[in-house]
Amino acid sequence: MCGLSGYVLRSGKEDSSAHILTMLAMQRHRGPDDSGVLGLNMQSGSAEEVDGQVPSAFQTSPNLIFGFNRLSIIDLTAAGHQPMVDKKAKVALMMNGEVYNAFDFKPSLIGKGYRFNGNSDTEVVLNLYLEYGLKGMLDRINGMFAIAIFDGRKQRLYLIRDRLGIKPLYVLTEENRIAFASEMKSFKGLPGVKFELDESKLSEFLLFRNTINQTLFKNIVNITPGTYWEIRSTGETREFCYYDIRIEGKHSHSVGQKELEAALRNSVRRQMISDVKLGCQLSGGVDSSLVTAFAADTLAERDLETVSIVFEDERFTEKKYIDAVAEKYRLKSHQFTLDAQAYFDLLEEAVWHFEQPLNHPNTIGIKLLSREAKKHVTVLLSGEGADEALAGYGRFLPGAQKLFSSINLKKGMKNRAKGMTFLKGIIEPDKRYVLQTAYGGVATATALYRNFDFDEALNSRLALYASVQDKPARKKRKYELLTYLPDLLMRQDKMSMAHSIENRVPFLDNEMVEAALRVPDELLVKKHRNKWEGKWLLKEICSEALEESFAYRSKMGFGIPLKEFFGSAAFKKRWNEKLLPGIKQRGIFRHHTLEKFMQNPQYMNVDQLDALWLMVGFEIWATQYID
Repeated sequence: MCGLSGYVLRSGKEDSSAHILTMLAMQRHRGPDDSGVLGLNMQSGSAEEVDGQVPSAFQTSPNLIFGFNRLSIIDLTAAGHQPMVDKKAKVALMMNGEVYNAFDFKPSLIGKGYRFNGNSDTEVVLNLYLEYGLKGMLDRINGMFAIAIFDGRKQRLYLIRDRLGIKPLYVLTEENRIAFASEMKSFKGLPGVKFELDESKLSEFLLFRNTINQTLFKNIVNITPGTYWEIRSTGETREFCYYDIRIEGKHSHSVGQKELEAALRNSVRRQMISDVKLGCQLSGGVDSSLVTAFAADTLAERDLETVSIVFEDERFTEKKYIDAVAEKYRLKSHQFTLDAQAYFDLLEEAVWHFEQPLNHPNTIGIKLLSREAKKHVTVLLSGEGADEALAGYGRFLPGAQKLFSSINLKKGMKNRAKGMTFLKGIIEPDKRYVLQTAYGGVATATALYRNFDFDEALNSRLALYASVQDKPARKKRKYELLTYLPDLLMRQDKMSMAHSIENRVPFLDNEMVEAALRVPDELLVKKHRNKWEGKWLLKEICSEALEESFAYRSKMGFGIPLKEFFGSAAFKKRWNEKLLPGIKQRGIFRHHTLEKFMQNPQYMNVDQLDALWLMVGFEIWATQYID
């Protein structure tokens, strides 16, 4: 796990490495172990490596610059240094992430005459590209990655993001320059770059809390998962799709409990490859507990450590379940308490690393967990992705999509101030489901933002939902993987990498996702003891690994006591002295609505609490990045 940065000049040449070193410095936390800089001439294919620490003059007039921060995970020696170059083939590559099946290909590559300098997965990926080309390489590798490849033979730069968007790869497009990086803050290292708010994205952001691989900045996008950009020496760009989850699982045989469990065990086993200390991010829920159990089974000595966030408030903590897993599998459990003070200590730092307003309050919890986990491990396995791939949310249950379902009635009550607008949204089945995935409410969004446009907030998501042609239940799972999951993955990536922690997600392994999308709907949403359950097949597996009462308890999630936080004297002081005045002066959102919320924090509903949290994050983010 690392961080990459770079840029292409559409005209002119670069003289010095000063700018790329500044870009690398902005994301040093992603790779503190080593750094490298490469100047590339896209016309001639020449490659010139310079010092990755001290500004140096380029001698070869490059117009493409590569920069890399390395967090050493596999092959801790200098043989894993990046960017990697094959001078004979005029190919340079840098990769952020891990390819878990890379070493399956090493013997055959050696048999074909390839020589290896070390034991990193990056070197295998480079040679796979040389042997099989871009498509052949992508068809073979299984992992999480953002990759930049320059091929001097073709005068092409390729920017590639993994199938599901586990690793970020941002692109800034300007008139005379195309820049790319693992984190947007790196673009601050380039001369003339000014971050500007893209207000056209605010309606969607307020309703859904994300913008699906877009950003709130003008001219900056996160490359769509499963695609790559081809950039020519002229600066012309094209985008290609190499993996489309919308067609996954349509024409394959069904998967049952034995096959799904085998796929998850194999995924966990693959993802435990590491030359540094590895542990599990254990929340106490079904997903992370299963990953932890299977990881413990993989180690002969059960030499596995877990890290967890707990709360003093019994309504939010899952400590007893964390303890149960640790005790059964004889694991060392590190538990860290999240309280209001941690919010104040970590809030601004978390916004800076997330690079967007903190949309999910539990982002702070993951930040705290990562900071403390670094004292014990460098790699963590987590349970992210199971709810989306295996129908874990309440909106998957029978009846949830009925016009007068309990979900819609609750949302209707929250949105009664905009009853006609809300009703217009739930009359049509497609709109009804898309709206159920909304994190915020129409009434609250309208009350906060005078330019809120309901149709604008929905249009791109409705089009994406319509593009998924599949059975209704699997269509919803794929839609969740395409829309809700990417933002959760960025939260995991940014908060963990802020502390040089590599977070791996076994539920999103290629083979695991393929298996999950072949599980019949009737094995995912099914009654257990007269109660409808989502993720049923996974809970059956969990019942065997742990016990039935553990698997079938009510879903708790990662709750945060926001009322207590907003009601604290320390927050009120900060709100009145800094945050509210900033919101007023910025003039984007209606501060009177927020003032009304804060008059009685204990009476705020869930929608209002989340909206206030979003506004706090937005103001801090705008101060850091826009001002």
